[in-house]
Amino acid sequence: MRHHRRGIKRMHHPAVGDLELVYEAMTFPANPEWFMFGYTAEPGTPSEERLKLLGSVAATSSEARSEPKEKA
Repeated sequence: MRHHRRGIKRMHHPAVGDLELVYEAMTFPANPEWFMFGYTAEPGTPSEERLKLLGSVAATSSEARSEPKEKA
């Protein structure tokens, strides 16, 4: 199986729309068959703005789930 070490991944996220992310694969010296992928958006691109929006959506959802419910 051939693994791409770096490239561009295009995807559609239902909350923020289309994303174009640059990725790079990193190996673990102790386990060379394992890979970890890092994904980033190019600075100043719509994808960077959409990732920021996605982060705020995720933070807002997380805060809403962790707040105690008021008793009626």
